[in-house]
Amino acid sequence: MKYSFCPKCGNRLGVQLIDQHERLTCSDCGFVFYQNSKPCAGVLVVDQNKLLLIRRAIEPFKGYWDIPGGFLEPGEHPEIGAVREILEETGLQVQLGELLGIFMDVYETTGDPTLNIFYTATVAGGEARAGSDAAHLHWFDLDALPHQIAFKSAHKVLALLRNGHKQT
Repeated sequence: MKYSFCPKCGNRLGVQLIDQHERLTCSDCGFVFYQNSKPCAGVLVVDQNKLLLIRRAIEPFKGYWDIPGGFLEPGEHPEIGAVREILEETGLQVQLGELLGIFMDVYETTGDPTLNIFYTATVAGGEARAGSDAAHLHWFDLDALPHQIAFKSAHKVLALLRNGHKQT
């Protein structure tokens, strides 16, 4: 997202080279607008050779299959956010396993860069139901995943999962 005005004083922002990067800055109050990647956590819930995916109910990629997850709240640890997101989207309580990988991506509707942190997990309780921004849940065989998968980072982490490897 492109910003034009300083959130601190309302003056028009300009571009200045800081730390070898072009940064939005305010010439009036000196505010530097760092536009960092938005952190996200995703959960690959696995049961034997099956993986739980959600069908997205919202854009971007409405109607595509996706790994349950979402944006972290300010100051929220990725493990806490992963557990919260899976509960919101699937109704399931999970036991997190290993950190499978961290990938960069772009949130299609805003163009914002995202930092995507993916964990494996097993079901620990709850009742499966589509919630939050999920239209439907489905358990897929790892060897027969759907072709319409949302987000490049999801494609990358699914390839790692199917190959039984963590990101190196």
